[in-house]
Amino acid sequence: MSGELIVVIGLTLLVIIILAKSTVVVPQQSAYVVERLGKYSSTMGAGFHMLIPFLDVIRYRHTLKEEAVDIPAQICITKDNVQVSVDGVLYMKVLDPERASYGITDYRFAVSQLAQTTLRSEIGKIDLDRTFEERTTINVQLVNELDKASTPWGVKVMRYEIRNITPPQDVIDAMEKQMRAEREKRAVILASEGTREAAINTAEGEKQKVIKASEAKKLQQINEAEGQAAAILAIANATSEGIRKVAEAI
Repeated sequence: MSGELIVVIGLTLLVIIILAKSTVVVPQQSAYVVERLGKYSSTMGAGFHMLIPFLDVIRYRHTLKEEAVDIPAQICITKDNVQVSVDGVLYMKVLDPERASYGITDYRFAVSQLAQTTLRSEIGKIDLDRTFEERTTINVQLVNELDKASTPWGVKVMRYEIRNITPPQDVIDAMEKQMRAEREKRAVILASEGTREAAINTAEGEKQKVIKASEAKKLQQINEAEGQAAAILAIANATSEGIRKVAEAI
């Protein structure tokens, strides 16, 4: 009796173990690739799933969330033959778990290497002075190229962001001198423009002063002439009145 009980308990444990191995709960935003006898069988999405014992095996586990892949710093040569160190961050996500499993060995490594080579190519098309102002354009072109190449791998490249562009120290020193010279040039120009504006304002003030003085003198002369005319007219009227009275008396 004890032997039969042991067998029953053993079979029960075996069934429990088989069931435990056959049941799978896939988390949200995840996908499991199942192989049956070494061949692709299905892709399991989020939820509860049953496997056929001893036949089905979960071969690959993928996250469907957007991933951030660090692109390490590398030396790129600009169009004007200046070496710069450039690093960035690549954002991508798996769209097709089957292709991501069988289309390439390691899609993260492949996308990272492709991003580095494409970045070197894009940096080599522009001069050093434009690399800083053309970051957005470089990012867009890089994403377009990576997206085309990663489509057969079931991966979608969402965006790429350049973090740092670091020229050599001697180039940085030269750029600082250039910026200092530009600032001094702007300061001299502003000072000369200020002096010119002051001179113009002074000349304009003198001009207005002369005009006002001449207008005042003109008004003074007009007033004096009008006064003299009024005096002459008054004398003439008085003389005429006197002559008229004399004539009436005679």
